[in-house]
Amino acid sequence: MEKEDLKIINKGMEEEMEISGYRICPWKVALVALGVLCTGGFLLLLLYWMPEWCVKATCTRSSIREAEMVLMRSTDEFKRWFLAKVREMLAPGRRPFESLDVQTTLTMANGHTPQTSDSSSEELIRKYAEYQQVQIRYFTLHSTIYYWNDTVQNFEVLTGLEDLEVTCSSIHSEHSAGLTRGQQEYRRLFFGVNEIAVKVPSVFKLLIKEVLNPFYIFQLFSVILWSADEYYYYAVAIVIMSVISIATSLYTIKKQYVMLHDMVAAHSIVRVSVIRDNNEVEEAMSTDLVPGDVMVIPSNGTIMPCDAVLISGTCIVNESMLTGESVPVTKTNLPNPGEKGAEGDGVYNMEDHKRHTLFCGTNVIQTRFYSGEQVKAVVVRTGYSTAKGQLVRSILYPKPTDFKLYRDAYMFLLCLVAVAGIGFLYTIVVSIMNKVPAKTIIIESLDIVTITVPPALPAAMTAGIVYAQRRLKQIGIFCISPQRINICGQLNLVCFDKTGTLTEDGLDLWGIQRAENGSFHLSEENAYKESLVKSQFVACMATCHSLTKIDGQLSGDPLDLKMFEAAGWILEEATEEETTLHNRIMPTVVRPPKQLLPEPMMSPERDMELYELSASYEIGIVRQFPFSSALQRMSVVTRTLGEKRMDAFLKGAPEVVASLCKKETVPEDFAEVLEDYTKQGFRVIALAHRRLESKLSWHKVQNVNRDHIEVNMEFLGLIIMQNKLKAETPGVLEDLRQANIRTIMVTGDNMLTAISVARDCGMILPQDQVIIADALPPKDGQAAKINWRYADNPTKHSSKATRLEEVRVCLEEEQQPEGPKVQEQYHFAMSGKAFAVITDHFQDLLQRLVLHGTVFARMAPDQKTQLVEVLQSVDYFVGMCGDGANDCGALKRAHGGISLSELEASVASPFTSRTPNISCVTNLIREGRAALTTSFCVFKFMALYSIIQYISVTLLYSILSNLGDFQFLFIDMAIILLIVFTMSLNPAWKELVPRRPPSGLISVQLLFSVLTQILICLGFQIFAFLWVGQQGWCPNWISNSSSYQPHQKSNCSNISVSHNSEEQDDHNIKNYENTTLFFVSSFQYLIVAIVFSKGKPFRQPSYKNCPFVLSAISLYVFLLLIMFYPIRAIDEFLEIVSTPDEWRYYMLVIILLNAVVSVLVEGCIDIWGSKCISWLCCRRQKVPKARYMHLAQELSVDPDWPPKPKTTTEAKPPTRKDSASSQIMSAS
Repeated sequence: MEKEDLKIINKGMEEEMEISGYRICPWKVALVALGVLCTGGFLLLLLYWMPEWCVKATCTRSSIREAEMVLMRSTDEFKRWFLAKVREMLAPGRRPFESLDVQTTLTMANGHTPQTSDSSSEELIRKYAEYQQVQIRYFTLHSTIYYWNDTVQNFEVLTGLEDLEVTCSSIHSEHSAGLTRGQQEYRRLFFGVNEIAVKVPSVFKLLIKEVLNPFYIFQLFSVILWSADEYYYYAVAIVIMSVISIATSLYTIKKQYVMLHDMVAAHSIVRVSVIRDNNEVEEAMSTDLVPGDVMVIPSNGTIMPCDAVLISGTCIVNESMLTGESVPVTKTNLPNPGEKGAEGDGVYNMEDHKRHTLFCGTNVIQTRFYSGEQVKAVVVRTGYSTAKGQLVRSILYPKPTDFKLYRDAYMFLLCLVAVAGIGFLYTIVVSIMNKVPAKTIIIESLDIVTITVPPALPAAMTAGIVYAQRRLKQIGIFCISPQRINICGQLNLVCFDKTGTLTEDGLDLWGIQRAENGSFHLSEENAYKESLVKSQFVACMATCHSLTKIDGQLSGDPLDLKMFEAAGWILEEATEEETTLHNRIMPTVVRPPKQLLPEPMMSPERDMELYELSASYEIGIVRQFPFSSALQRMSVVTRTLGEKRMDAFLKGAPEVVASLCKKETVPEDFAEVLEDYTKQGFRVIALAHRRLESKLSWHKVQNVNRDHIEVNMEFLGLIIMQNKLKAETPGVLEDLRQANIRTIMVTGDNMLTAISVARDCGMILPQDQVIIADALPPKDGQAAKINWRYADNPTKHSSKATRLEEVRVCLEEEQQPEGPKVQEQYHFAMSGKAFAVITDHFQDLLQRLVLHGTVFARMAPDQKTQLVEVLQSVDYFVGMCGDGANDCGALKRAHGGISLSELEASVASPFTSRTPNISCVTNLIREGRAALTTSFCVFKFMALYSIIQYISVTLLYSILSNLGDFQFLFIDMAIILLIVFTMSLNPAWKELVPRRPPSGLISVQLLFSVLTQILICLGFQIFAFLWVGQQGWCPNWISNSSSYQPHQKSNCSNISVSHNSEEQDDHNIKNYENTTLFFVSSFQYLIVAIVFSKGKPFRQPSYKNCPFVLSAISLYVFLLLIMFYPIRAIDEFLEIVSTPDEWRYYMLVIILLNAVVSVLVEGCIDIWGSKCISWLCCRRQKVPKARYMHLAQELSVDPDWPPKPKTTTEAKPPTRKDSASSQIMSAS
């Protein structure tokens, strides 16, 4: 590939792809057409399965600019290929945001002004095309349109208004007036109709796609072959099975499409009020909306049909569809810093300004507006570019699940194909030597291929997952990605959010500690006191929140609710009538209960109204700056009744609040007091206040940036909240620790609080040491550095010297000892800021730190996702458990993300648990391990089934015989399918054990198990086959013709050979060799099923699986019955011959010996296999496969690790790519 023709689209994003251009070549197309005719259409199928081959076979390379077809390959680990046709359209301009006077131009072109509201977009292009044509090239992939951009010489996606990199001020000044109809229609050419259209494919399309699956093509080939060999009954049975399988698959896929379509279509098309550029409000359909439109949010609420940013008013929104969190969220209008380029006027970004953005699909419950102003929002994104659209796309086009089991399964199938190839050649050679007709040679040699590759394998492999999904649903865990259940069986590290996950959702007020004149008062139990009612501290508690009343009930963040309830005040919201009557009415008013207010003196001459006014004390909330995870604070601007000047109140993380306060107002012992509370596990919130300048009017406050308000504050004190551990938390974490599964806390809370909770719940053991990594970014020419400090020594631990000698990480190989290993003796803790600095400046230390990192505090949502990615980069199988609110990215990115939500299925994560505690994590891992073990059992059984049948057929081919049609039918339907679907029913083992199931099929122990069973089955079948041939009553085989010739060795009057002599037997089925191998192989299927159906330590024992036990016993009884007591009808149906009684007993001995040897060998492999492999690995000094184990080995011999207390690690610019980027220095 020429480098200049290879470009990257979606650079740096999850869907990053390499793209190259091609043009169709007529002579190549002609050659391919000829090849298709010559191969009977098989070449066409091959090109359908391999899009890259299709393009290279029919096209020639070209520049992307001139390409007719584009070929894309994802840059991720899957390297998937995609093909798209480049199309062209005519438009009045090249870019959607170009300022075109469409109405004037159309008048020039046509001599009259068309009614654009009545004409379609195509009509607009057609009429404009008469005047001037602009060709725009584009292609569509996964519901996303990529347009050619001449400036960057590449295709790119148009997302919406953000493409302009608009600032907050320009949204207010340039985009708040609305669009003309002409502008709207012009933009719709590029952005399309505002609709998340989930097209439900027709049954015919789904059928064609399903039938063209390689598996069904192989089935079709098999059926044709069997029909040619007159195996009609078996062919019909396979056809019926395939039809049922296809019908079931089509029904399931169609049902999923319909469900998704209905979910998306519900409320997706609504009537909206749009403001035009002449300030007129007109009704329109939501499908007409384009980025830049200004819509009016109705006061009674609506379902948002697009992503839009609020430019006036406030909205109460339920975002449970996106986050799984049903707590209403307050959305405020986007601040207007004033002039363009003014201080604090940043570029609008949906993620950074999500508190001002209404997302598509979310439910606006109610709106708030002032002085008759409408609640207006500028449309930012439409269609599939919206938040909801991206979620629907992730469901429609999921990433393939990368798991070693599935890769190994394909490898194993290739091995079976190789075995089939050997059988194919063997059959041809034997048949030629015996002068068999050519037609028979072709049929029988191809038949051996169909026997070796089991047709029921895909259905068998999914059975265990389906059963596990059903069991998970019964315990309240819902799954939208069933393939991930198997991966959950491999989890060896789980990240937990703290609040609402490890601890109770609600917080209880433990006490308050007010500060005045730069010093703390003594702590007080509550703020509900007459003496404090008019204090700024209580005023802050009563106003600094995002609570609202919905149907008369206070609703909002649980922490805000607790704080407001502790103040004991009353919240009143203005009605719609009041907002329209008064010019500057406060939207929300809070006041203390009358019993707390001191009684004013009533003098006879004072007016009653004046008396009531002086008696009342109310505070109106003028402006709210919502809580931001990134800023870790929220603030409000208020006005007290009767006061001219306004006040600002701030609450948030103590460190952040203190940094925004005047130094003289922050107590000197602030750090010590805070540390004392956080060490005890309390959640601490700091409050601050500032009296605003008198020049700040109501209108100015509505547009001021929060950075101008949240400065020079006066420190008010601390609120101490108690966050209790959930009762189940310590037990679950202990179970995970005993199972050698690492646990990590990722929280937005304070560092020391998080460490304290980690100790309380057992994540950090009492004797373990915690090392805090305090990283500082580069400043004043100094390099970035990490200061290492040890948290207070726990009460019980040995001296540092011995402790550091004992340090070791929990190493796991495929085989682990039975007991839990020595847990690591030290843990790293760091904040989100430190994590960001380490990620940017200490890449060489990052992986070392996460190896022992246990507490990650003050982490922003995107940092949680980054942490999961870093852990995955060192080969951990990562689980994530959170409440879904700000963990969406991490939940999706983890191998097994589980959201604690009341919703049945949240699109925020692959798994959703209705159980509001972390016990679901152990249940999920147990079921994952059971499903994974079941997959191995089924795969091993199916492999043995095909090999056993392959051996039987190969041996019978040597005497020009074969298994009968109904023998195949009985084996495949009565034995294999029944056993496969019942052996998958074993439930999960009741507890987690310290070792995990192997992650892939290509492991020494597993392969050794399969190979030994193959050799055992091969040995006993050959032995039986040769022994029956040596019997005096068995006819001799003479290889002088194309058919089997019986020749009596001796006269045995009591032996019935009527099946051979009386009836026509064209295929030579009815003979003693066939009957012997049929019985021996039938019992072998049942023996390996029992041998491979493992129970402990990952599944319940097989004897508890009643359907499996009943199936196996029934088949044993039936086979023994027809072997010892022949029933003529069954013998004729199965085409078996009656053997002497003596031989029946011999067969029973062979079968019993086979069973004993198989069970003993498999038992020995289970007991001693892992020990032998471990011993061999130790002899060879095997390097661990997983990166984290390799790192642990390196660190165990590093004398400078872990860093000593009070040392500093400085980043230094690397001189070479591989040189170290940091050095440890002792503190002076």
